[in-house]
Formats: sequence, structure tokens, C-alpha cells
Amino acid sequence: MSTLSWFRKVAQVDIHKIIPDPRISIKKGGIAPLGEYKNNWIFAQVEAIADKYGFKISDAIEDIDESAIDAILYGTEEILKIKNPSYNSNGYAMQFNGIVNFIADQHEERHTEGTKSWAEEFMNDVTCPECEGNRIKKQALWFKIGDKNIADLAKLDISDLETWFMHVEESMHERQLAIGQEVIKEIRTRIGFLMDVGLDYLTLNRSAGSLSGGESQRIRLATQIGSKLVGVLYILDEPSIGLHQRDNVRLIKALQDLRDAGNSVIVVEHDKDMIMAADWVIDVGPGAGVHGGKIVAQGSPESLYAGDSTTSLYLRNEKQIALPEKRREGNGNSLKLLGASGNNLKNINVSFPLGTFICVTGVSGSGKSTLINETLYPILNHHIYRSLKKPLPYKKIEGLKHIDKVIDIDQSPIGRTPRSNPATYTGVFSDIRSLFASLPEAAIRGYKPGRFSFNVKGGRCETCSGGGMQVIEMNFLPDVYVQCPTCQGKRYNRETLEVRYRGKSISDILAMTIDQAVEFFENIPSILHKIKTIQEVGLGYVSLGQSSTTLSGGEAQRVKLATELSKKDTGNTFYILDEPTTGLHFEDIRILLDVLQKLVDRGNTVLVIEHNMDMIKVADYIIDIGPEGGERGGTLITTGTPEKIAEHKSSFTSAFLKQELNELKVYGQ
Repeated sequence: MSTLSWFRKVAQVDIHKIIPDPRISIKKGGIAPLGEYKNNWIFAQVEAIADKYGFKISDAIEDIDESAIDAILYGTEEILKIKNPSYNSNGYAMQFNGIVNFIADQHEERHTEGTKSWAEEFMNDVTCPECEGNRIKKQALWFKIGDKNIADLAKLDISDLETWFMHVEESMHERQLAIGQEVIKEIRTRIGFLMDVGLDYLTLNRSAGSLSGGESQRIRLATQIGSKLVGVLYILDEPSIGLHQRDNVRLIKALQDLRDAGNSVIVVEHDKDMIMAADWVIDVGPGAGVHGGKIVAQGSPESLYAGDSTTSLYLRNEKQIALPEKRREGNGNSLKLLGASGNNLKNINVSFPLGTFICVTGVSGSGKSTLINETLYPILNHHIYRSLKKPLPYKKIEGLKHIDKVIDIDQSPIGRTPRSNPATYTGVFSDIRSLFASLPEAAIRGYKPGRFSFNVKGGRCETCSGGGMQVIEMNFLPDVYVQCPTCQGKRYNRETLEVRYRGKSISDILAMTIDQAVEFFENIPSILHKIKTIQEVGLGYVSLGQSSTTLSGGEAQRVKLATELSKKDTGNTFYILDEPTTGLHFEDIRILLDVLQKLVDRGNTVLVIEHNMDMIKVADYIIDIGPEGGERGGTLITTGTPEKIAEHKSSFTSAFLKQELNELKVYGQ
């Protein structure tokens, strides 16, 4: 089988993805990469193989001789006579390379990202059989200190590595100690830095691409602490991303150590503990977008605590995210995932009560993402949409019949170019273009909805191709975007801008904030419904045409959420959100929670992976994974209501949740 080296994994073509259902014929699309029959060159070659091996492409694949299928999949050295009048009346004589080899070549040569992505649809990542995942030649693994070679050490998580290095001298003789003493000292110090920033559960051989943004940031922070520089200004954006409250305490201590070494540390943060641990706080507001941009307060945390800004009100609990009056018990049905054992999961059985708001909690690296994003979601996605992504190992799942739709709402960008914006992503822009095309002025000129699109020729400004900006390539520096000199950033040509609705051109509409657009389109239900949902998720300050590249991860996630809200749901939808509070202020979290609770009130199930106590305390049902990260995690600690979890003795989440619930009682809820 064709394989391609990829770090410690190899990308291997999966025959079951190429032939998902052998009962279907080749002509009807039984070979997935080929699709249904077309009069093209590749099918001409397959028909030549059919002639040679005595079958028809209309036969079910399971009825075709195995040697013939092998020839199609892996190619044949025999010369085939290709007879196809569309190409050459005399035909061609040639060899066939095989579908598997073709897919492998497309992946290896990487003609374009699209081609590579297409090839990966028919491949799986498996451990490299040559190095067995060690990435290192076998000769290098002969050298050991004590009983471990370098690959063995790379497989240990940081906490185990720290323990091993505490006793490493016991397995070394005098000469080795003399050579390695300073090196061992430096290694211990650097391991300590990684422990201090809460990364004790990571292994040294962990692929950088598999790290979260918060983990990558903390690794860079540990590197800077280790450099022992003085007089440096460090700027960190949301370093608490992905951190459990327990680990957050260690992170704050690491930042204070940087400060105490003679450096300055600026942190952009919403975490309450981080704010109160600062020496100086700058509060920007009072609102977001066009409603913000002012310094509301600055000074010591104590002065901010005593202030009257929105942040101040939340800090002293005058404004709170309230507990629900009653915890939902669900609709009586549940999803049951049995024997989940991917990555560090310890063969756990988890039940998800449907019709409830579920929070999955646990320290960083405990196995939350493995359980939900890499096991449960692929299972649901395949069941409902026939997705090809394989879930991590599990034994059985029950209750799929109670779910008819699954939506994963993450914080990835809604688009990667300046052309994408909230109006195009939510689909409301199509309605707006249709409205403009229906105006008398547009009808007289013969303008169709496409005239008001900035993605096609006709109505757009051709100088910037409808982008409103021009790119100046800076060679070794990042590209610079400047306003188009022809349209002045309006995206359209003069003739298109002359068509107006209530005095506004299509460009003026795109420049409106969501709040303005809700008022402007109040008498057009089809448009109002979609933009109203964007307003309801707290994005009233964003403009309809704001470039997706300027939206934060939290804003992008809420645009996606608004898009789903604008659609009709069946009441049996399963929503999955991973750390939706990332980048959100206390007030933003309150607004987001209102939206999520409305989804559950309509009979749907909302599951969030979270560390934020404001989100956890309002859940109907909590699934706590742990107790630690890495190999010491992956166990189902406890499940139940927040009140039940708060009384649990061996959960790190319970201690912080209990403190949060007690504070609410003190302040009168």
C-alpha cells in the first residue's frame, strides 16, 4: 500500500475510503475518487481494464474479480489498449498507474492546497513502520542513559521527565557526571519553566501543529523566562486561553517572576484573577467597536474594583451572571459513548443527556478535546452527513436516532480573505442584493443581483477587483493593504453606486453597523431576521461588510452562531462549542449564554468544553475529566449538576466551582 512519510506518522491511502460501498458499480460512483461515470480519459482507462479482465463497469464492485480491482487500484504493467473516439480514433497503448498511486502522488507533490486536501480525503495517518513513531534512526537509539534512549525521554510527559532527571545521576558514572553536570542543570531549569506555566502534561515529541494557541503561547513564555533577559517589554494576548483555574495560578506566578527579573509585562486579558494580580490596569471601553475606543479607567486593581465601569461592576459582583432558576433534566433521551480510548482516554463510558446545556470540564490536557472533538463529533458527523473523518477508538455509541443535526461552532476565521464578511457568511447579502436589483432604477438599467456583488465583474471596481483594498507586496515583510485609489474603498464602480435604497448605496449598506442595519431594514423581514440574530449574539457594533480577517476568534464564533440561529432547527440539534468564552468580557459571556440557553429552551442540546466558571456554573449537567493532564488524565471523574460537582472531593474543578457558588450566595443570589 502506498505510504508517504509525515513526521512520525505516514499518510496511508485507505481502500475503504476509495471503495466505501462495494455493492455499488464503478459506473454509479463506487470508486469515490472517480465519482459517477463521465466520458473522460480516466474512465477510458478503466474501461480498457474492464475489457481486459472481462467485466463491465456497470457490475457491482463486489462481483468483479479481485485481480481486476487490484489493477484499478494499484495499476498494472501490462499494456492496455485505450479505445475512445473522443481522443483518438485509432486508440492508445499505455500502462495504467492505479488510483492509489495517483492519490499518493497528488498528496506528495502538493500541486495546490486544494489538491492535497482532496487526496487526504482518501488517506489515514498511521505510525511510521520504519521508525515506529520515534522519528530517529535505530542506530541513534542504541545509546542510553540509565535505561532510556532519547526517544524514550521524548515520550515522557514533562512531569515524568522532571522526576527522571531528579535521579539521573544515580545511573551515571564519574566521567559522565563530569561531562553532563552543567547540561543536566540547564535541562532541569528549563523543565521547571514548562512546569511553572502549566504544561506538565505535554510530551517533548508532541507535534507543534497539535498544540492549541494557548499552549504555543505558554511554550514561548517558558522560553523567554529561561532566557533570563532584563529590560524587555513582553506583550501577551489572552495567555489564559485553554487554562483551568488551577493552572491559571501558576501562569500568574510565572508572569510575576518575569516582572521581578526586571522586565515589563503587558497582558490583554479578561480573567478576573489575572486582572486583580496586576500592578496597573487599563480598562478600555465603554462598549465594543464604534462604542468603545476610550480609556474608561486606569490605575491599581483596587481603584478599578471601586470604579463604575462595566468591568468594575463585575469585579465586585454588583453585576453577575445569574444561576438558572432550575436545572433542566433533559428530554429523557441520551447519547451514550462506550469504551472511548483515544489518546489518553482510559476506556471511559460517558452519557450525554439530550435537551440540556452540558459542560465538559477538566484541567488542560485531561482529554476533553479527545473525547468531544476527536471522538464524539466525528461519530455524529459521519452518522448524519456521511463525513469521512475517522473518530478515535471507541467500542459503541447508543442513542444516535435522537439526533438529526450536529453543528460544531469553533473560533476559526469565517474567511481568510478581506472579501469575506458577516453579510456574505450569514447569507443576508444575497437578500440585500436582490432588494437592490428589484428597485426601479436597477430595473431600468437592467441590473440583476449579480451587479451588486463585489466578487464578479460588472458592478464592482475593477482596479481592486471589488476588494476595496489593494495589496502591496513587501518581499521579506508582511503584505500591506492600502485603500483603493479608484473607488476609495467602496468596492463598486460609479454606475452601481448610483442605485440607492432609501438614500443608501450598496456600499453604504455594507458600511453600516449591525445595530444601524437592524433599524434600517426593520420593514423587510427576510433581511431583518438574519441581521437581528447577529445583534442578539452581541455583535451590534460590527459592520455588515467588515473584513473577516479583522474579526477576533470570539467574534467569528458568534457570527457562526448567528448564522445557525437564523436557520430553522428541528429541536433535535446537537451543538458543540470549544471554549466559546475565549476573548470575551464578562458582559459578552452573559450575552452569549442568553443565546445558548435559548437554543436549549427550543429542545436542542448544547455542549461546551470550558474552563470559565461563569459558563460552568450555569450548566445543567457537567462531565468532569481528569484528574490531571496527559497520561494521568483521561478518566471520568464525576458527572452531574454544578451543585453535585462542587461537593466532589477529588476534582480540581469542584474546588473552584464551590468557591464560585458560595460567592453568589454571599452576594445575594
